[in-house]
Amino acid sequence: MAVTIEAPPSQVWPWLVQMGCDRAGWYSWDRLDNGGVASARRIHPEWQQISMGDHLASTPSGSTWFEVAALDPGRFLALRAPLDLRGRPFDTRGPRPRLYTDSLWAFLLDEVQGGHSRLVVSGYAAAKPGLLAAIGNFLLWEPAHWLMQTRQFANLKIRAEAGQE
Repeated sequence: MAVTIEAPPSQVWPWLVQMGCDRAGWYSWDRLDNGGVASARRIHPEWQQISMGDHLASTPSGSTWFEVAALDPGRFLALRAPLDLRGRPFDTRGPRPRLYTDSLWAFLLDEVQGGHSRLVVSGYAAAKPGLLAAIGNFLLWEPAHWLMQTRQFANLKIRAEAGQE
């Protein structure tokens, strides 16, 4: 999925790096993905530092998170969510549990003509049991992700473009 934002990447990137339930939220449907807490409407300087291995809470309780798996500041951010089927994160330095889901959510930010940005979001997931995961992805995860990602794009676009002079 992708969106063109009428702002330079330097105005979009700060919104991406401050994501997280324990930070600026996810800019989607806050009742669903941020425990009803409104996502930030401004850039927070205290949330602008992000490093490989950092955890960004994916739920309000902080019991699950995305780990910063890849980072090229100003251009690329990949978030990994390895969970066993009890919903608990597992250590990616060791073997995967017998039953798991291991997903990646990646954000690529490029400058396009006119000083605008093209934000491309992609994902990957591996899971066991595979057949059950495939059915769940088709029936639930993909439609839900499309709705949430579309809303996130719309809100990121509004926020980043509002910074234009």
